[in-house]
Amino acid sequence: MTKLRINLALQGGGAHGAFTWGVLDRLLQDDDIEIAGISGTSAGALNGAALKAGMLKGGKQGARDNLDWLWGKVGAVQDNALTGWMYSSGPQAYSRMIENSLPFMMADTWSRMVSPYSYGPFYSNPLRPIVETFDFASVCAHEGPALFICATRVRNGKIRVFDGDDITTEAIMASACLPTLFKAVELYDSETDQNEDFWDGGYTGNPALFPLFADDLPSDIVIININPLERSGVPRTPQQIQNRINEISFNSSLLRELRAISFVQRLLERGTLEQSEMKRVLIHMIADDALMNDLSVATKLVPTPYVLKTLKTAGQQAAETFIASHKSALNKRSSVDMKDMFG
Repeated sequence: MTKLRINLALQGGGAHGAFTWGVLDRLLQDDDIEIAGISGTSAGALNGAALKAGMLKGGKQGARDNLDWLWGKVGAVQDNALTGWMYSSGPQAYSRMIENSLPFMMADTWSRMVSPYSYGPFYSNPLRPIVETFDFASVCAHEGPALFICATRVRNGKIRVFDGDDITTEAIMASACLPTLFKAVELYDSETDQNEDFWDGGYTGNPALFPLFADDLPSDIVIININPLERSGVPRTPQQIQNRINEISFNSSLLRELRAISFVQRLLERGTLEQSEMKRVLIHMIADDALMNDLSVATKLVPTPYVLKTLKTAGQQAAETFIASHKSALNKRSSVDMKDMFG
């Protein structure tokens, strides 16, 4: 059977990126599916880099093993009897317990009042020892899936997409640099030929889709969405309001690109544009908005084993549902109704 070649668009969202881990784990078990390109931001950048490095070393199983290693490092804390009873209450209640706990509220308030530049010699970025362990010879290799990492250039607010040899420890850390928690990541930018500071890519591309429009890549883009597009009800508590602001802002760039794709598709259908002038892009999405509505910014920032396991399992199940329902659409048509989304 001819391989079903797809591109992956991996959103950022802190520890909720473990949902993407689960999705990728299931997709990698399907022998019919070939991953040709990956665009990732923040947690999506880590997932993409781990997948590619593992795949080049050990094929699909190597990619799965490397993703397991990555998230084992991210959630390298121990369960104990004190927190065990909290897990039995389910993800929504567990998320609220973290969100309303005194330590989390104090840390959240502190991050809004104190700059990460105030920590002096006590400052550290916990992602550095994890990212530095990546095999960058594999991450940057021309073989395997094309990999694109998105960050935001602080100076001019523009998106910066790193690929090839430009993907470094600093580039991946820049992609995941929330400015209220971490100092901007400084690195040499080959596009501007000077050192630049970067923040999280979610502000300008979560993730960027346009790098996946290249002629040598397939038309199908499978978006793994971990920031819910819709929430019922109006947020009322300070935590709920801040959480929804973050979700809307981190989805805005993706929605703008999807709207542009929808517009171009309509022009192609009407014959206003010739097929040779613009690539026809097929959009698919894997998400679990019900689960993500039960969670909050607290579980994005506190990567406990319980949360990570719950998210991985949900990702595996969402991918299983996608394969059963939409695998037949791959390389043929979009499984997302763009007209309905923007109608």
